Amino acid sequence: MKVSDKALRMIKHHEGVRNRPYLCPAGLWTVGVGHVLYPEQAALPYARTVENAGKMLRKEFSLRPEDARVWTNTEVDDLLAKDLARFERGVARYCPNALNSQGRFDSLVSFSFNVGLGNLQRSGLRMKNNRGEFEEAAEEFMKWTKGGGRVLPGLVSRRKDERALYLS
Repeated sequence: MKVSDKALRMIKHHEGVRNRPYLCPAGLWTVGVGHVLYPEQAALPYARTVENAGKMLRKEFSLRPEDARVWTNTEVDDLLAKDLARFERGVARYCPNALNSQGRFDSLVSFSFNVGLGNLQRSGLRMKNNRGEFEEAAEEFMKWTKGGGRVLPGLVSRRKDERALYLS
């Protein structure tokens, strides 16, 4: 199963679309809809500590010349499709009954794209969904609205949209 065009628009709206590479808050070179250009960069330390003295930091990782450009919308869409394929497979694996509803599938892909498949796998949302407790599962979205220990308005908005899509 694939995400719908409606879900693609929602993900782009909440994630944002950037056609120029940038350093995300985690210090990773990113482009498009949250696509990390160099996964190996994530293994580098974010800040200097005694344990990693002398090692290269994430922020010192150079943008490759071939990536230092304006990416076309087609390139951004292709990257997003490839990235989403992993989350589509993950949702199909962890929440097989979501394949019976485009809205449930779309919302779970959006959710896992944002918080990660590991968090989906361990969530009450997954457990309730898999038990067929769809109304109760829908309420679980609103438990995922914090970043850095505080409620973020953007996450509240996203979770409301995901919840509504889940119930559609």
